[in-house]
Amino acid sequence: MQIEKSKQLFQLSQEYIPGGVNSPVRAFKSVGGTPIFMEKAKGAYLYDVDGNAYIDYINSWGPAILGHTPDIIIEALQVQIQKGIGFGTPTELEYEMAKLITELVPSIEVIRMVNSGTEATMSAIRAARGFTERNKIIKFEGCYHGHGDSFLIAAGSGALTFGTPDSKGVTQATAQDTLTAPYNDLQAVIKIIQANPNSIAAIILEPFVGNMGLVIPQKEFIFGLRKLCDEHKIILIFDEVMTGFRLALGGAQEILNIKPDLTTFGKIIGGGLPVGAYGGKKEIMDCIAPKGPVYQAGTLSGNPLAMTAGLTVLQYLKNHPEVYHQLEAHSFVLETEIRNILLRKGIPHCIQRIGSMFTIFFTTLEQVRNLNDAKTSDTQLYAKFFHHLLENGIYGAPSQFEAWFVSAAIHADEIEKTLHAIKNFNLK
Repeated sequence: MQIEKSKQLFQLSQEYIPGGVNSPVRAFKSVGGTPIFMEKAKGAYLYDVDGNAYIDYINSWGPAILGHTPDIIIEALQVQIQKGIGFGTPTELEYEMAKLITELVPSIEVIRMVNSGTEATMSAIRAARGFTERNKIIKFEGCYHGHGDSFLIAAGSGALTFGTPDSKGVTQATAQDTLTAPYNDLQAVIKIIQANPNSIAAIILEPFVGNMGLVIPQKEFIFGLRKLCDEHKIILIFDEVMTGFRLALGGAQEILNIKPDLTTFGKIIGGGLPVGAYGGKKEIMDCIAPKGPVYQAGTLSGNPLAMTAGLTVLQYLKNHPEVYHQLEAHSFVLETEIRNILLRKGIPHCIQRIGSMFTIFFTTLEQVRNLNDAKTSDTQLYAKFFHHLLENGIYGAPSQFEAWFVSAAIHADEIEKTLHAIKNFNLK
C-alpha cells in the first residue's frame, strides 16, 4: 500500500497546524506511522489521497451510523443549501429537532442546540452549577467529556494516548472543583460526597465509556449513582455524545433503564455535521438564558444544515428500527469471530461490546472495568495489529484507548474481509 501523498501532506501540514492535525488522535502518535489523509468516503469505505480504499470502523467517531454520505442526507442537504446555509435567527428546523429528541428520549423535556460535544458538556455543567448553586463536580478517570477545562482532569481519549491526563493550561483552581473517581467504583464516589457535603453540583459520566476503549458500567455502580444523586440533590449527567441514538433510539439510558437529570448529545444528531446539544428536566433547563440567569449562546447553534442532516438520520432510524437489529447482528458476528481467531492464535485479549461499539483490548484481564484495567493493555501489540489491518484495507481506531464503530453500511462482504485480515495477523 502506497501512501506517498499522505506523507507529503502530513509533512506540509506540520508547518501550519499544531502536530499537523486538528485533533490529536489523528496523528497516530500511539500507533506510530504516518496519518492517512482521506479524500472521500462512501458507504462502508474511506478513500485516501493515494487512491487506497479502507473498510471504516471509526465512522467519523460514531456519527456515520448509516455509513458515509448516504443518499438521503445528501439529497436533504441539497434542498436546504438552496434555501440557505445559516441565518442567525430561529428556524422551524430547530423546533422539529427539539421536538423529535424529546419524543425519543423520555428524560429530555427541554433541549438546547450547540455546535459540539465539548460545548454541550461545558454548558450542562454550568447549568447544573447554576441550578444547584454548588461548585464542585465529580467525573471519572478515563471518561472524556471534551476539552473544557473542568474535564481535563484525569481524562482519557487523546490525553491518555499522550500519557498526560492533566492538560497544561488548566488552572489549579479549576482542578480543585473537579473531583475524580475510578469508573465502576461506587464506594469511591460515596467517600467523595461525604468529604464534600452539600458541595457537589453534578456527577458526569459516559454511561458506556468509549474513551478508554469501551467499558461497560456494572449494574450496582450505575444504579447506585442514580440513588446517590437523588439522596444528595446532585444533578446526574449522562454524556451520550457517542452513545446517543447509536446504541438505541433512546440511547444508553434506554438500555440501562435509568433517567439522568441532564444529557449531552453530539455526533449522530448532526448527521455527520458539527453539532451538540444538552437537555433534560425542565426545571433545570429553565435556568438557561434567555429564560434564566445561566448564560450560554452560539451564533451557529441550530445551524440549518446540521439540523437538516440530523433530522434526516433520526427520522430514518425512528422509521426503520430494523437498523439496530442489523447493527447488533453484524457486530455480534465480528465480536464472536474476532475472539475465536485471537483465541486460536493464543493472543491474550478482552473484547468488550455494546451494540455497534466495541474494543479489542490486548490484555490478560478477562474484563476491563476502569482506567487502570485498560492501562494493562499491550499498546505495542495493538499498534502492530492496527497497521496490519491498515495494510489490508481496514481502518480501525488509531489508539488502543478508543472504541470502534460499526455502521449499517457494513455487510457480509466487509465482515469477511475484516476477519480474513485478522486471520493473517502474525505476532512475529
